[in-house]
Amino acid sequence: MNLKNDANQRRERRAKFDVQLDRHEAKYIIPPALVPEIVAFIEPFCELDHHCQGDPPEYQITTLQLDTPGLALHHAKEWEALNRFKLRVRTYGEPGSAPVFMEIKRKLKDVVAKTRTVIPFEAWSRELMYDPMVKLEFRSEKEYEGFLQFRRLVMELDARPCLLIRYQRQSYFGKHDHYARVSFDRELCYHPTSSWDNWGQGGRWMPMDTDLAQRKLYPFSGVVLELKTLSDAPHWMIDCVRHFDLVRTGNCKYSSAVWQEAIFRGVPDEPMYAEELDF
Repeated sequence: MNLKNDANQRRERRAKFDVQLDRHEAKYIIPPALVPEIVAFIEPFCELDHHCQGDPPEYQITTLQLDTPGLALHHAKEWEALNRFKLRVRTYGEPGSAPVFMEIKRKLKDVVAKTRTVIPFEAWSRELMYDPMVKLEFRSEKEYEGFLQFRRLVMELDARPCLLIRYQRQSYFGKHDHYARVSFDRELCYHPTSSWDNWGQGGRWMPMDTDLAQRKLYPFSGVVLELKTLSDAPHWMIDCVRHFDLVRTGNCKYSSAVWQEAIFRGVPDEPMYAEELDF
């Protein structure tokens, strides 16, 4: 068996799922000391995401969250709306070193559907959303359709930059599963912004993996563990939850950042970016 070709085939299969995923997600907040134990437990069934580097092996994710002037997308999460979605723009590594992914992440009960479109980093701008003269080439017709959906929602909702979320991710994929993923997110922080393309450079980044940000539920700086599958969870994933007695909890990084910012600023009559502040 050619292990290199086998690994490449698995990566190609995952890339296909990147365009649109209908999946189930479960989140847990765990103490950092538990991460190596869980990694050792899943190691026979998983392989490390090849993007991860260093010790611990990880990569940086920076996400620009878009919302309406009244923070309707945030409130849909807070009120547990049955059918809700987020608009976000994501890049990996240091901003500018990787493309940008425009994502619509929908949730219907426990099922998550994600549409994402990749564009060059320098192509992302407010003009891309509002100027029909700005043209781009896309890898496929499906990605072009995803772009049109994203732009339509931005224009119809008057969505605009609200917050940047940044964290380090340690990620694993199931070796023999159709799609199974385990990720550990640490060093979570956020940055209030009204900029479409600054990406928080030189800005005020606030930690959000503290006991305050996690609503004083945990006496430690928590790591967000996510388990993701396309259908039924594989047995090894179920065994992991049972073995470590993991307790599932909701954890929306965007809404957590909005909630924490409200503590420091009070509850404004209008969202923070309406004041045109960019720390």
